[in-house]
Amino acid sequence: MEARGDTPRVWTDPADLVELVARPGPFLTVHLTTESGVEQASPRNETRWRSRRSELAAAGAPEEVLALVDPLVGDAHLEGEAMFIVATAGGVHHLSHWPSPPARELARWAALPSLVPLLDLRQSLPPHVLVVADRTGADVVAVGHDLPERSHSVDGDTHHGRKVQAGGWSQRRYQERAENVWEHNAKDVAEVATRLAERVDARLVVLAGDVRAVALLQEVLPDELAGMAQVLDGSRADDGTEGVDAAQLEAVLAAVSAGETAALVDKLAEEHGQGDRGVLGPDDVAGALAKAQVEVLLVHDRADDERQAWFGDEPSVVATSPDTLRQLGIDDPHPGRLVDVFVRAALGTGAGVQVVAEDGRLSGDVGALLRWT
Repeated sequence: MEARGDTPRVWTDPADLVELVARPGPFLTVHLTTESGVEQASPRNETRWRSRRSELAAAGAPEEVLALVDPLVGDAHLEGEAMFIVATAGGVHHLSHWPSPPARELARWAALPSLVPLLDLRQSLPPHVLVVADRTGADVVAVGHDLPERSHSVDGDTHHGRKVQAGGWSQRRYQERAENVWEHNAKDVAEVATRLAERVDARLVVLAGDVRAVALLQEVLPDELAGMAQVLDGSRADDGTEGVDAAQLEAVLAAVSAGETAALVDKLAEEHGQGDRGVLGPDDVAGALAKAQVEVLLVHDRADDERQAWFGDEPSVVATSPDTLRQLGIDDPHPGRLVDVFVRAALGTGAGVQVVAEDGRLSGDVGALLRWT
C-alpha cells in the first residue's frame, strides 16, 4: 500500500451519525420547512406535515413511527426555519433545527436513512467563531456542528479607556493610557476567541465592530486564527445579540463552504488524472468502499436518483450488484438507494463525506479520494 499526497481535511466530522447508520431499519427521514416569520406558524407546520405524513403512510411507513414525529412539528418554528428528523420503530434517533428552509423537502421511508441533505446542511454551516468587538471587550459566539452554540462576553477594563482632549503636557499620557487599555482588552478577547475556536475546530473567524478594536484584535490573534479571519460591518449590541448583518454572514459562510468543496473536487481530479488516489463512478467507488479504502466520499444527490446498490450487515459489505455480494457468501443482500448505501458504507468505515453540487465533474454523481493507492 502506498499513500501519497495530502487530502484537504475540510469535511464535517460525521462521528455522531455512525451509530445512527448502524441501527436496523427501515428508516423515516424527514426534512421539513418550519416557517417562523408567518402568521399561524404552528397550524401551517402541522398542515405541511399532514401532507408529508400521508405520502409516507402510502409508502408503507407504520403509524407508530409517524406518530413519533407528530408532537415535534407544532412548535418547531420556534427553533428554526427547518427541521431534520431520522426515526425508526425504535424511536427518534436524530432531531435538529436549521436557520434556512430546504430547497426541497424530503419525506422518505426506506431501508436506510437519507443523510446527504443533513450532511449538506452541516457543510453549509462550517464551524466558526464570531467576534463583535468594541474597545471595552467583545461578544464572542462559537458555532459547531455537534456542540451547542457557545457564547461569551468579555468586558475589559474601562478605566482610562477613552481618549480625552486634556490639553497641555498630560494629553499624551491620557492617550497612551487609553491605547494600553484597549490593547489589554483585545488580548483578553483574543484568548477567549482562541479557546472557543479550538473547542469547535473553527474554520472561520468573523470579526466585526469598532474599527480600532478590530484592528487591535487582528494584531494579537494567533497566526492560525488571523489567517482565517474575515472582517464584516457591525457593532456591539447592548443586549449581547449578534451585531452583524445576517445576509453578510451567510454569504461568507457559503463562500468558505464552497471553497472547501472545490478544494476536494480539484484534489480528486488531480489524483484520478494521475491514476493514483482518486476513483470515479459507482462501480469503482463501491469497490474501494468494500476494501475500507475510501478517505472521503464525494456525492451529488439528485431528487430523482433511485439507482440501487446492495449492502450487508457490515458497512464494508457493499456492491452495485447483488451477485457480487452473493459470490462473497452474502445470501440475502439488502437493496437501497445507491447514494444512501454508499454514505452508510463511508460512515461505517471511518470515511468522511462531502456533498458536491451538480457540475458534471463527478462521473455517476459519485467519486472518492482514497487512503492509499
